[in-house]
Amino acid sequence: MASYNRVVLIGNLTRDPDYKQLPSGQAVCRLGLAVNRQYKNKQTGAMVQEVCFIDIDVFGPQAESCRQYLQKGRPVLIEGRLKFDTWQSPDGQTRSKHSIVADRVVFLGSAQAGADVELSDLDTQAAPISSDPAVLAAESMLSRVKSSKKKSASDENTGEFAFKDEPPFQDDLPF
Repeated sequence: MASYNRVVLIGNLTRDPDYKQLPSGQAVCRLGLAVNRQYKNKQTGAMVQEVCFIDIDVFGPQAESCRQYLQKGRPVLIEGRLKFDTWQSPDGQTRSKHSIVADRVVFLGSAQAGADVELSDLDTQAAPISSDPAVLAAESMLSRVKSSKKKSASDENTGEFAFKDEPPFQDDLPF
């Protein structure tokens, strides 16, 4: 059976990076990431903000870069794999959680500590950080969405990418 484990996330750091060196000498940096989702509650009609908090582990030279340049509130793009950890708590209970092991961390721009990232904040990046096709594709997508928000309805006839600013899709969740 084939399997595939790949995760790409964009969000804001919830805390300053936690940097440590393993006994082997390898650097490891743990990041806390908040990824937001907004949807409309079908019963009340109110917009609801849902936040997912994720722990990210970064190893090697990237860990040292994260320690040096990242801080709480900074927007980042994380690409990596999902990992499931299990352990025994001091009171004897079995605990578990999912986390991400990052293969790539892209610094997206500068945001003030604790501020949510807006598409307008993402244009502070002057040049591509990486020549990797996946990173360039993500940067290209973000710049297209940002620039297309500025287009008017008459731009739809030019054949370029048109973006309609609509509320998120409606799910059938009971809340």
